Amino acid sequence: MPPIDSSIVVLLLWAVVGYGLGSIPFGLILTKVMGLGNLRQIGSGNIGTTNVLRTGSKPAAALTLLLDGGKGAVAVLLARSLVGEDAAQIAGFAAFVGHCFPIWLAFKGGKGVATFLGLILALAWPVGVACCLTWLAAAYISRISSMGALVSAVAAPLWCLLLGAPMATALAAALAAVILWRHKENISRLRSGTEPRIGQK
Repeated sequence: MPPIDSSIVVLLLWAVVGYGLGSIPFGLILTKVMGLGNLRQIGSGNIGTTNVLRTGSKPAAALTLLLDGGKGAVAVLLARSLVGEDAAQIAGFAAFVGHCFPIWLAFKGGKGVATFLGLILALAWPVGVACCLTWLAAAYISRISSMGALVSAVAAPLWCLLLGAPMATALAAALAAVILWRHKENISRLRSGTEPRIGQK
């Protein structure tokens, strides 16, 4: 049996680290600590920022956004500083997967938008800024959070190409595909005109 390439082992280890970071359910933890109720029984039951906002607490929603984005960014920055760019991309993707499918919650997590934005900002900040602005513009115009998320995700690979970050294009496309899949029910409601607007419970 041939020896296992040590570089592969290192990348796998960073995948585990990234997944562990990403799977921390900050929205669920914050709403419980702040006495806002069981997030699983509020709104859509999702653990992300939009559903935390449905508790009526803007501070809790803002913290959830920052922490969910931060865990993706931390995974990328740690892996990059200690190993390199390949490890950074793998750790970032693993953090995203961890948020969407956390082992602690029977693999029923969030939709990954904040974590996606955080890791993209850490991988290539001009692309991350462009994605954040795209989300803000689409959400502001439509008043629908999921619309902002979908437009931003679809635009991410294009921003990678336009802003000089071709090495992140494949990752951005993969993240966009997962986000679209995770938002399939939102897409159905958007088509029928029944998708809730921002701030609506």
